[in-house]
Amino acid sequence: MKQIYVIGIGAGDPEHLTLEALGALGRTDVFFLLDKGADKADLVALRELILQRHAIRPHRVVTVPDPERDRAAPAQGYAPAVDDWRRRRADVYQRLIAEELPAGACGAFLVWGDPALYDSTLGILEEVHARGTEEFGWTVVPGISSVALLAARHRTGLNRVGRPLQITTGRRLAEEGLPDGVDDVVVMLDARQAFGRFTGQHLHIHWGAYLGTPDEILLAGPLDETLADRIRTVRAEARARKGWIMDTYLLRRTGGRPTGGR
Repeated sequence: MKQIYVIGIGAGDPEHLTLEALGALGRTDVFFLLDKGADKADLVALRELILQRHAIRPHRVVTVPDPERDRAAPAQGYAPAVDDWRRRRADVYQRLIAEELPAGACGAFLVWGDPALYDSTLGILEEVHARGTEEFGWTVVPGISSVALLAARHRTGLNRVGRPLQITTGRRLAEEGLPDGVDDVVVMLDARQAFGRFTGQHLHIHWGAYLGTPDEILLAGPLDETLADRIRTVRAEARARKGWIMDTYLLRRTGGRPTGGR
């Protein structure tokens, strides 16, 4: 049977690869890379660097264009747009496994961060497997997420003693606001920069972009209009310079209990 590894490669630093990830890289025959276009060539380049350093057995690299997603869809059309994009991505995965991976061989997808956190690869592989056109098994190798790296870079814990932590998206934060009963909220995928809606509400923000890469940017402090404007400006300049941005931040209600513990 064909085998697939879904390998979490961390948030941007090749040094963040785990020993389990290194072992999986060393057992892979075919690596599948999705090309997101010239603006995001860095994302492919990092994967290629990892393969140069750690893919120790003879292997092939198959690079294909990643289907475009409609990111301008209105709120009511967001779910259908994502469903359509995932279906088209599943078509690509199905073809790769059927045509590029020989029987009995091992293929791999290299996933930014951790495959379990805001990544579509696992769900798409499940869809491809459910179609029944190709028999294969798959193994998931966890990686260091941007959430874990954000906390490490800011030298803070994610949770308060005995208190919950919530991870959400910028879209949900903009639509629903801060959740009740949660003092610490990690926000990902925030193209809307929703943090700007919560200035003056006794919040502290730990913000990071391009975490784990040479372009890493960190900002932190009480979330007032001055800091919110600073983050917006830095974010816009960085995105204009590189053509893309991935940022993550922790919003923390101040006056709560100390961080850490269980």
